[in-house]
Amino acid sequence: MEFTEALDMGRNAFMMALMTAAPILLIGLGVGLVISLFQAVTQLQEQTLTFVPKIAAMIVAAMFFIPWIATRMLDYTQSLFTFNQW
Repeated sequence: MEFTEALDMGRNAFMMALMTAAPILLIGLGVGLVISLFQAVTQLQEQTLTFVPKIAAMIVAAMFFIPWIATRMLDYTQSLFTFNQW
């Protein structure tokens, strides 16, 4: 394997990690922003108020996105095994 091939494989792995984690993390970010706005408007400064809704939203998002993530990971794994035809 040449250096450029190794760099391409590393870049593709990094992009795959970002693409598979992004939907769940973005939903957690959105829920966190909404709760932070709610806390700012109502002047509720409870630190633990953000954790339960964010975790619940991220679990629901994970259950929704698992088929898509699994498909992307299987496609990526198949592309890794067919990358070098010896």
